[in-house]
Amino acid sequence: MTTPGAVLQVHELSFSYPGRHVYTGWSADFMPGFTWVRGSNGSGKSTLLKLLCGALPALTGRITVHGVDLAAQRLHYQRQVFWCGPGGIAFDHLRPHEYWAFLRSLYPTFDADAAQHTADALGLAPHRRQRLRELSTGTQRKVWLAAALHAGTAVVLLDEPLNALDQASLRLVRDHLARCAADTRTAWIVVSHESPGTAAEAAARILDLPEP
Repeated sequence: MTTPGAVLQVHELSFSYPGRHVYTGWSADFMPGFTWVRGSNGSGKSTLLKLLCGALPALTGRITVHGVDLAAQRLHYQRQVFWCGPGGIAFDHLRPHEYWAFLRSLYPTFDADAAQHTADALGLAPHRRQRLRELSTGTQRKVWLAAALHAGTAVVLLDEPLNALDQASLRLVRDHLARCAADTRTAWIVVSHESPGTAAEAAARILDLPEP
């Protein structure tokens, strides 16, 4: 049964890797605001985000955003979901401003000016003219993270957003996550091995995944 007001609905999801089953008939509804997904190593936290963004195909089940079905309306669905993974950025032949322009073509709600401002706040101003492939993985990740924070999509999926951040950047991201709790439009879904911080943790809905 769908929860009224849910942005993202997952119904009877099943998924396996070769030799390892991860989900069997798993269901959840994600409301606007900030949901912190917790689970032990191997519980499928990162796998869940990849399934929700369509990067991995589910064996069975139905995933929808505002009624738009991932399997039946893939392109429409993916324009409403932004995923930021734990590694380096794709399209690393682009410079940051070119990357913003590319994202604007994919996501009409993306705010390139706000993303650039956040990127600068994360310490990326000296790298504005460099191609992303010339940057370290950690610096690329900050570009990707800045984009995610201003994607404007119905769903934003953040996999380990606090990894390897300096203290100033960590404060910025934690403050942003704390504000996400009051977001009435976007479902912010975060997996992290560490606490998002006192304010964000207190404001978050907690979703504990079953043990593997």
